[in-house]
Amino acid sequence: MDTSTPRWRRRKQARPQEILDAALACFAERGFAASRMDDIAERAGVTKGTIYLYFENKDAVFKALVRESIGAQLATVLENVRAYEGPSRELLRLILTVLGQFARTSDRVVLPKILIAEVGNFPELARFYREEIIDKGLSVMSGAIARGIERGEFRNVNPQHAARLCIAPILLAIFWRTTFAQFDAKPYDYQGFVETHLDVLLRGLAADGEAL
Repeated sequence: MDTSTPRWRRRKQARPQEILDAALACFAERGFAASRMDDIAERAGVTKGTIYLYFENKDAVFKALVRESIGAQLATVLENVRAYEGPSRELLRLILTVLGQFARTSDRVVLPKILIAEVGNFPELARFYREEIIDKGLSVMSGAIARGIERGEFRNVNPQHAARLCIAPILLAIFWRTTFAQFDAKPYDYQGFVETHLDVLLRGLAADGEAL
């Protein structure tokens, strides 16, 4: 006897993700402002009314995309950080490796680019992204650096400044991939880029390091 979930029920359960995937494609092609709920519905193969069963408006769709992609990555990082007991340099390596993997492989990396392009017209979305992603990410990173300083593993630097320096190359990789990669003569080695960033960063933070 087949006890699997009925096809119609599987379809209903999958529909929010299908809507989000369609929205991402529309936002990437048209921008957030120019994308209409009708466009998202057409690409998702549903009626516009169906979208409103799951999302209040277009802003809610964007926020859900951020939460289920970038927010999910941050949640994974937070879980790993809380459970980690080893050297702080390896903790930083773990955090930046997860973020680097996201920057190299996820189609959701287009979201920061979309937000920056249209932030002037959608300050509420910018505030949401700041609170949900940027502030939490910087807190995790600065906390890891402060941990290393307290344990004598890192030299005494400003954790807030160092946290931004840690994340900046990841953002560069994201913007390069979503904007300039199409003009590269050959695929850029993002993995090598992240590894080089880690090497330079950890040498600079080392307790016996000297500021240049």
